[in-house]
Amino acid sequence: MCNSDSKTIGPGKKPGSDLERAAELLVQGLLVAFPTETVYGLGGDATNDLAVAGIFETKGRPHFNPLIVHVASFEQARSIAVFAGDAVRLAETFWPGPLTLVVPRRRDCPVSLLASAGLDTVAIRVPAHPLARALLKAVDRPIVAPSANRSGRISPTTADHVRGDFGDDIAMILDGGPCDIGVESTIVGFGDDGPCLLRTGGVARPDLETVLGHPLKDGVSDPAAPAAPGQLTSHYAPRAAVRLEATDVREHEALLAFGRSVPNPTGPVLNLSPSGDLTEAAANLFAYLRRLDERSPDAIAVMAIPDHGLGEAINDRLRRAAAPRDEVAGRPHVAT
Repeated sequence: MCNSDSKTIGPGKKPGSDLERAAELLVQGLLVAFPTETVYGLGGDATNDLAVAGIFETKGRPHFNPLIVHVASFEQARSIAVFAGDAVRLAETFWPGPLTLVVPRRRDCPVSLLASAGLDTVAIRVPAHPLARALLKAVDRPIVAPSANRSGRISPTTADHVRGDFGDDIAMILDGGPCDIGVESTIVGFGDDGPCLLRTGGVARPDLETVLGHPLKDGVSDPAAPAAPGQLTSHYAPRAAVRLEATDVREHEALLAFGRSVPNPTGPVLNLSPSGDLTEAAANLFAYLRRLDERSPDAIAVMAIPDHGLGEAINDRLRRAAAPRDEVAGRPHVAT
């Protein structure tokens, strides 16, 4: 999917015509990166097998790892998938927004089976970012859009992050500025025993459970056959090893801090939120990991993050960033 005419489109550059050009490229089967409220997505026509295959190839993503389909409205989602009961309640409450629902495909579902990794379900959401919504309305078709980064690496929250990963390997980048939420969407699936949480994210578990009126079960994650994106054991990983629950900083380590009480750093340090605000920490997470990784430390020491609200999603991403990386050639093991 290399395109030597790749360019970044941003504020002050005739957004109407830029949007039209991005829509044209998507309809042609090319790949366009665009912002959502969570992270930047690498967009491709979900109904075009070659475009979907191009996303897997460009990202270096395993073909057994499903993609999320983005649509402009709940009505469009209903034309692709079957919604009932709890799925309807969650969609009506949290869409547009950072929630993905894994629901059965309709028999006439136009989405490529490759996007569903051959499953009879489809992961789908309606994003809230105004530029994403305008683009989806302009193309008038479902768009698959996994995070716009090389597979397994740190997710992108700015256009510069996307450019750093892909350069001219994609047709266009729509620059909408930094993403507001900074972690991916929450994913909920539906089985015979009710809804289950497949991935923590931008909608916190307590908010979902309030709407459902009962606790969410934890979904079973099989890294060899994931039911939803973001379930691989090693994911969101910097090049440096990651050491969690750090109370000190070792020689040649960078520090990802949180809160007011910070150990004396021996190297680079960035604080996700000096005030201990989890929303601020989530928004900064991936950008700060990238900035520390660019300093080429032996490891990144990460202070403890409270495991409630958005902290649950932050800790999920950090655990996957710190996971052993045997399956990812050329990357180090977790620091111990």
